[in-house]
Amino acid sequence: MSLTLLDWRRRIFALYGEVRAADDPARAWQHWVDVRAELYRHHPQSPRAGGEPRYFPYDPAWRFEARIEEATPELIEIDGFPFTRFARARFGAAHALDVYWLETYGGGVFVPFRDGTGGVETYGAGRYVLDTVKGADLGGGHDALILDFNFAYNPSCAWDDRWACPLTPPANRLPFRIPAGELTPGRPLA
Repeated sequence: MSLTLLDWRRRIFALYGEVRAADDPARAWQHWVDVRAELYRHHPQSPRAGGEPRYFPYDPAWRFEARIEEATPELIEIDGFPFTRFARARFGAAHALDVYWLETYGGGVFVPFRDGTGGVETYGAGRYVLDTVKGADLGGGHDALILDFNFAYNPSCAWDDRWACPLTPPANRLPFRIPAGELTPGRPLA
């Protein structure tokens, strides 16, 4: 089991490396979709409970280079996981998401969100747009992060209740729809 999990993580980290190195975000997204479908169909560490991920069509309007602003550090617990909110990622005309640091072994940057599609088209508890613990990092500069919501994906617990996942805290619940990224497992786009 440990070696299959290691293999899963290596493949996911390699996939995000390929995406970051790609010149064309739309083609990189299609590669990401194809590789994830193959992993979900065949890999023993797949979180799926039947089926494979489904997505909104790629839309370049949902890709942003978010400006990072430092925030007063605040320790919070998200579903039993300790995080420190340390920054805000500003994107679009006037939107922002809190950026968290995982305080357990190894740490990692984490940006979950929930939007107006939550509970209808997408997983009700939210999706992840950045999670460096899982290799989900599209890059960015010293004071910026690439937030491409086309790459937003469901936490493992959306697929199987046996998984424990940190979900979206209130600060990252957006009052508008983001029709990009992964749909609720088992729900095709209408």
